[in-house]
Amino acid sequence: MSASSHAPAPANSNRWDTKTLVTMALFSAVGVLLSYIEIPVFAPAPYLKFDPSFITAMIGGFLYGPVAGIVIGLVQNIIHGVFSTGGGFFGALMNCAIVVAYVWPASMIYKHRRTFGTAIVALVAGIVCGVAVALLMNIWVTPLYTTGVSTQAVIVLIVPVLLPFNLIKMGIDSVLTLLVYKPISNMVTPRKERKTRRSASSDPDDAQRGTPGGVAAKDTADVRDAG
Repeated sequence: MSASSHAPAPANSNRWDTKTLVTMALFSAVGVLLSYIEIPVFAPAPYLKFDPSFITAMIGGFLYGPVAGIVIGLVQNIIHGVFSTGGGFFGALMNCAIVVAYVWPASMIYKHRRTFGTAIVALVAGIVCGVAVALLMNIWVTPLYTTGVSTQAVIVLIVPVLLPFNLIKMGIDSVLTLLVYKPISNMVTPRKERKTRRSASSDPDDAQRGTPGGVAAKDTADVRDAG
């Protein structure tokens, strides 16, 4: 895929061209499919299952900015909720809040300095915020749709169950994001196109030059070019 000569791909911005919108729609569709891959990852609570659907939202946020990542996450969770049975609505509500808390801070941090090290810091910040909101949403929402479960019963489960499970879940999401971001970004924005855009860009995050403090340009390369 190649961008139009007069409309370069809007990396980490909220100006979306047709190519960006199509890519976001594709990420949302893949996220819906991934949401049905449910794997128990925490032995003390096998009923809590990990699915890798947050990865597409985070990659979208890294590529196109926080608003794009949130839109991808919200769309895929709403679609999943519509086609789910039982507590589908409440599950979608919880996941929508969690994906916003996870993707927004991470993609905001990465937007301002696109390096591999910054990506790690950004993902850690996303994990902290996402886990915090996940715990709050469990306390608030779970008693609304789970018969016989009180708010106090949920609070009792925070330390032994909910906290470690959500740390594991978002930790896996973050590691997988780091592993797949480079090849996916290379497919979405080919290397030749990225170099052309960077050389023409006035954005210090994309330009091939040093950064404040004397850091060499090679140390500020995008995480997708790292390794």
